[in-house]
Amino acid sequence: MPHAVAATATAPATLLRLEKLGIAYGRPPRLFYALRDVNLQIDVGEFVCLVGPSGCGKSTLLRLVAGLLAPTEGRVLYRGEPLRGVNPHTAIVFQTFALFPWLTVTENVEVALKARGFPPPARSERAQRLIELVGLAGFEDAYPRELSGGMRQKVGFARALAVEPELLCLDEPFSALDVLSAEALRGELLELWTHRAMPTRAILMVTHNIEEAVELADRIVVMAKDPGRVLTEVRIDLRHPRRRQDTAFQALADHVYAAVAGRTGTEAEVLGTAPGAPGATRKLPGARLEALAGLVEKLAAEGGQADLPRLAAELGMELDDLMPLVEAAERLGLARVEQGDLHLLALGRDYADASIPVRKEILAGRVLRVPLVRWVYETLQRDDDQRIVRSFFVEALRSEFGDKADEQLDLAVDWGRYADLFAYDEDAAELYLEA
Repeated sequence: MPHAVAATATAPATLLRLEKLGIAYGRPPRLFYALRDVNLQIDVGEFVCLVGPSGCGKSTLLRLVAGLLAPTEGRVLYRGEPLRGVNPHTAIVFQTFALFPWLTVTENVEVALKARGFPPPARSERAQRLIELVGLAGFEDAYPRELSGGMRQKVGFARALAVEPELLCLDEPFSALDVLSAEALRGELLELWTHRAMPTRAILMVTHNIEEAVELADRIVVMAKDPGRVLTEVRIDLRHPRRRQDTAFQALADHVYAAVAGRTGTEAEVLGTAPGAPGATRKLPGARLEALAGLVEKLAAEGGQADLPRLAAELGMELDDLMPLVEAAERLGLARVEQGDLHLLALGRDYADASIPVRKEILAGRVLRVPLVRWVYETLQRDDDQRIVRSFFVEALRSEFGDKADEQLDLAVDWGRYADLFAYDEDAAELYLEA
């Protein structure tokens, strides 16, 4: 159930509303949308988590909410008023600790207060209170280098809470911590929130860990990519504290995994079109093909089908690590996703049973069907020298992928080289066809 916090005249029941929000790069008609047509509402008393595959715009959305970025389309409304510039009612805690190494714990917490014009006595009093609140009493004069990762992130929380934000934004705040530190800090944050020990009226958190979202949130917003958008929402009605071993918890985690993974579409939908051609050019997933062997072998050992949450746990992988591999397996026709399960296809079984040379032959035939890789290959074929400078491809891809053009070309080169379709000369920064 949502955290019970009463609305007031200055903080209405709805704190934040996003209306048809979009952010795009490039110029018409070749616009690259990082986010498009996003509609979202956050009410007083809610803890909301954003989950989705890497590249779906979760962190970008957080920066739009905080006013660190301006939307290309749509509106951000806070307390019913359009947001212009930085949102003074929010604070962000990032996954990297972002502390000033030359300042003590107290001085790091006071930074935000000093920027807002608080006099020294008020800064000192509030900083001390927050340091005690997050469990760092006794470390007021310590420097960041003297603290553990979990303690440094506690300083980040204290600094964010110092300005008493109505809406606290968290950008994967536990991902840089070891497992035990992350578990402890999650528990402390939840205790502060559920016991109303902090002035925050709502929390919006980005995470790639679905179990973490089910443990903390009242509502999970599932995002999709290309372009980034809200796919669905899942309400979590479990009481706190929540146990990950409980059947209801696992059922909700499975439901969210299924929503994130979706269901494999037709081959045309999965592959997309070549750059410059009508239709959507799909990004390549950030997965190296040599890593596919382990996933396919695991699926084959499981009898050809595996539950995605259990598969992630057994492989020791987070969502952002597993989903690119799953998407690569889909693109290459080795597996399909359905209802949160990954199913091995006939070609995937052949691949699992094949020798290493035969596996490379199987992938080579499939990689050439991927429009982005095929476009690079055919462009090289049409060149007289069959050798083209890298910057040519980057510029051609910029209208499709914006500032992700370099990254996408790197992936295309990796896939093409693995399939022995073309090669890359790093010294000359040129792609070329192998004899």
